[in-house]
Amino acid sequence: MQRVVGADVARGLAVLGMFAAHVGDEDERFWTATGWLQVVDGRSAATFALLAGLSAALLSGGPVPAEGARRRHARVRILVRALMLIPLGALLIALGTPVAVILPGYAVMFALMIPVLGWRPPSLLLLAAVPTLVGPLVVEAVREARRGDPFAAGLPQPVDVVVGEYYPAAVWTAYLLVGLALGRLDLTDRALPRRLALVGAALAAVGHGTSAVALRVLDPEQRTLRALLTSEPHADTTPEVVGNLGAVLLVLAASLLAARYAPRLVTPVAATGALALTAYTGHIMVIAVLGDEVVREPSNLVLAAFVLAALGLTTLWRLALGRGPLENLLSLASTWTADTLVPTGRRGAPGAGPATADARREDQALRPGPGPGRAAP
Repeated sequence: MQRVVGADVARGLAVLGMFAAHVGDEDERFWTATGWLQVVDGRSAATFALLAGLSAALLSGGPVPAEGARRRHARVRILVRALMLIPLGALLIALGTPVAVILPGYAVMFALMIPVLGWRPPSLLLLAAVPTLVGPLVVEAVREARRGDPFAAGLPQPVDVVVGEYYPAAVWTAYLLVGLALGRLDLTDRALPRRLALVGAALAAVGHGTSAVALRVLDPEQRTLRALLTSEPHADTTPEVVGNLGAVLLVLAASLLAARYAPRLVTPVAATGALALTAYTGHIMVIAVLGDEVVREPSNLVLAAFVLAALGLTTLWRLALGRGPLENLLSLASTWTADTLVPTGRRGAPGAGPATADARREDQALRPGPGPGRAAP
C-alpha cells in the first residue's frame, strides 16, 4: 500500500495547530486578526487522535484487515508502540512545562484499538457511539464530584488517563474508533474527499448547532446540563466530540485534495506530519528551555518561529534521512518485537507483502502528537 500523503498533511496541520494553541496569542473575539486561531483549540488534538486510529488500520492491513498470525503481528507492533509512548510522556511531563502532555493517554487509547482491529467500519462506528454518548456522562460525573469536594486530591494516574481533566480515554477513544473505520476504506478513492467533506460539514453543524441552541434555551442555573451540552474546547461533551469529528473530517478531506493536486506546495506540511512525534517532543523541550513565559505570555512572533523551524527542519530531515528519529525508534522496536514473537514468514507489517511495501505503510504508523491547549486553558 502506498503512503497516504494526505494523512501526513492533516497531521502536519495538527502539529502547527498545536503550536498555535500553546504559544500563539489569540484574541478572544473570533472575527479579528488573531481571533481565528481559536479554531485550533481542541480540534488539533482530535485530529491527532483520529489519525492514530487511521494509522492502526494501516498497520493492520488497511482496507482488508489482516487475519491470523498477521493480525497478531500487528497487535504486537501496536502494543509495543503504545508502551514506548508512556515513558516518553512521563519524561516530557517531568520537564514541568505548562502544557498538558497527551502521550500517556494517547498510548492507552492506541492500545485500546488492539481488540477491534478486525472489525468492519459499520461496527466500529457503532462502537464509537458509546464513548461519544456515554463517556461524557461518566467524565462529567467525576468532575462534578470533584468540584463538590474542596479537599479532593489529584486522581491516580491510571484513573486520570480514563476520566481525567485532559484527553480522557472514556471520551477520546471515539476519535480513534472513527479513524480506524476510515482506515478500512479506500483512501485513494477520488470521491472520498467529497464524501468526507459532506459528512464533516453535517457533523460540525449538528454538534455546534445543538450546543448553541441548548445553551440559549437552558437556564443558567442548570449547570450540569449546560456542562454536558457545551461544545467549548476540551469540554469532552457529546456536542464537542460530534463537532470536532466534523471539523477533522473537513481537514482530512482538504488535506487529501491538497496532496493530490498540489503535492509540492504541501511538502513541508506533510514532512512535519511525518515527523509529528519528533516535532512534538522537540517543541516541549524548547518550551522547557525558554521557560513558562513563552506559554503564559504568548506571542505570535514566537509562534511564527516555531512554525518556520518545524517546517524547515522536518522537510530537510525528511528529504535527507527519511523517517524521524523517534518514529524510526518506534518502528524498529515494534517490528523487531513482533517479528520475534509472531513469525509470519514476512518481515514487517501484516498484509504488506514484501518489506519494501511495509516500509511505505510504516511511515503512517503511530506518530502521536499533543493535544493543543495549555495546561489550564
